Amino acid sequence: MPTSDVNPHQSRPGRLRYLTEVDKAAIFEAALEIIGAVGMRVLHAGARELLLAAGATLHEGDVVTIPRELVERAWAAAPSVVEVFDRDGAHAMSLGGYNSYFGTGSDLMSTYDLETGEHRTSVLADVARAARLCDALPNIDFVMSCAHPNDIEPARSYLESFRAMVANTTKPMVMTSEHAGDLAVMCAVAEELCGGPEELAAKPYFIMYLEPVSPLSHPVESLDKLLFCADHGIPAIYSPAPLAGGTAPITVAGHTCQGVAESLFGLVIHQLRKPGAPFLFGIGPAVLDMATSQSSYNAPEYLMTLLCQIEMARWLDLPNWGYGGTSDSQLVDAQAGMEIAELALLCLAAGSNLNHDVGYLDFGLTASLEMIVIVDEYLAMNRKIFAGVEVTPETLAVDVVRDVGPGGDFLSHRATARQVRKAQWRPTILNRQGRARWLEEGAPDLREQARRKALRLLAEHEPAPLDAAVAARIDALVAGFEPGAHGPQHGTASAAES
Repeated sequence: MPTSDVNPHQSRPGRLRYLTEVDKAAIFEAALEIIGAVGMRVLHAGARELLLAAGATLHEGDVVTIPRELVERAWAAAPSVVEVFDRDGAHAMSLGGYNSYFGTGSDLMSTYDLETGEHRTSVLADVARAARLCDALPNIDFVMSCAHPNDIEPARSYLESFRAMVANTTKPMVMTSEHAGDLAVMCAVAEELCGGPEELAAKPYFIMYLEPVSPLSHPVESLDKLLFCADHGIPAIYSPAPLAGGTAPITVAGHTCQGVAESLFGLVIHQLRKPGAPFLFGIGPAVLDMATSQSSYNAPEYLMTLLCQIEMARWLDLPNWGYGGTSDSQLVDAQAGMEIAELALLCLAAGSNLNHDVGYLDFGLTASLEMIVIVDEYLAMNRKIFAGVEVTPETLAVDVVRDVGPGGDFLSHRATARQVRKAQWRPTILNRQGRARWLEEGAPDLREQARRKALRLLAEHEPAPLDAAVAARIDALVAGFEPGAHGPQHGTASAAES
């Protein structure tokens, strides 16, 4: 099985460093003080029982403080690398170290229509279409729903999105759900695809995105899903979204510290439930713009806190949940290009592991398939750069220089023809044509080139089909879901004991 030591996106010299060792230790100690002295609300009875049985303290109401030793025990138990597989059981991602992967985001209420350019309400067909496009794009590594299906009953929306994605891509997926009830059906669907519960746990095919509520509160639904994931070996992201200046301190250091504390608090619960279960650390570091009241995805302070979060994940040796390829712009324009480039490049340089929200516009409210295509191209170009320089006798090419000699040319030398495909990266939508050829093609800008490529891929690409019998069983599982059945709270017993 591939590991981070041989992964094509592995660490190379020259990676970005943002915090000093003293800074990281100070952030960690401050986070421990929040966890151990301030405490957090734990609204889930079973999670409180787990914590109190292990040595945590219950204060007035439902506030719990956790001693340092429990945090350190959970930290030591959590895996430093989480392996993820595709629908066919092939290895897809090694989350950890400096490996960087990118995918779409979830649940966008609006979409820019690819054919008409209209800004409209998202529907289930948009979920399927985005998944199929991502299946065809080589630098999109995982898939989220991209669109929220407003034409589906809300309680069934996450599950119907899951089914649409399963049918339209073999790539691994990151999912959202309403509660443990629809998550349980997703798990059953994945078990059908993978061959059973043991096979799914051994080769996890989807990852679950979960959030506490900032500041310092862990709701029933989030913890119920977190415990379910621990029981079933589903990799769990536990990433708060503290809003700097709103639900978190306005300073970058304070913003980071609170987010670290909230994610680590979830890690303790998760590892108490099942030591060694796969967990992804993270912070969604939104910033409240005091001039506009908008929650910005691309403010400098957002990027600074994200870099701090990535650094803390590396320092903790935990896989991290990150961001890449988003813009606060209302459309695909120069601002969007500047912002997606800034964010994606920083994540690549810092080695952020699982970076989502590719294709987000309008402060995370609108999806653009053109943006997904553009980010795929940007990632292809920069993965060429971050692969580093091969220095060998062949690439140093002294013999070739000797053959050509003073005043000669390298165009006609056989080494140039032999090495050109490996030596030079080729764009698919960036303009490398002269003006005359560009005018012949209709003078397209980058957005139009991306639109044309997206339409061509959607017309030509056919994702690998599901086995008919498996597809029928999946349909039956989804049809049998009762939206009102949230399922019981997961108590302190493990799934095997329940």
